[in-house]
Amino acid sequence: MKKLTKAEEEIMQVLWEQGGGFVKDIQARLDKDPAYNTVSTIVRILEDKGFVGHKARGRAHEYFPMISKEAYKREFMKGFLNNYFRNSWKEMVSFFNKNEDIDLAELEEMQAMIQSEINKKRRHDS
Repeated sequence: MKKLTKAEEEIMQVLWEQGGGFVKDIQARLDKDPAYNTVSTIVRILEDKGFVGHKARGRAHEYFPMISKEAYKREFMKGFLNNYFRNSWKEMVSFFNKNEDIDLAELEEMQAMIQSEINKKRRHDS
């Protein structure tokens, strides 16, 4: 799966949130109010990359996501993990723990989530 540019990702966020829309609808939801032609061009690029499909509605096209946000997130995180942390979840968690202000409550919540996953895997492997 190809990586999205920042502009492409902003448009995909709108499409994922709305479930689809016309270029004018997408344009209205973007923060920096880009030109209609700019949004239209980026949507067509997304379509060429296989991220977006369309339905013809008269002379206009209604665009919709072809890839779910979850599927893109999964692929993005795999690449991120591989490119920055040598494919090690432990290295990534350690990095954020050392370099970000994670409060005790959040660390305890993460610990509980991890323990829950450990318990599930132990039950599954038994």
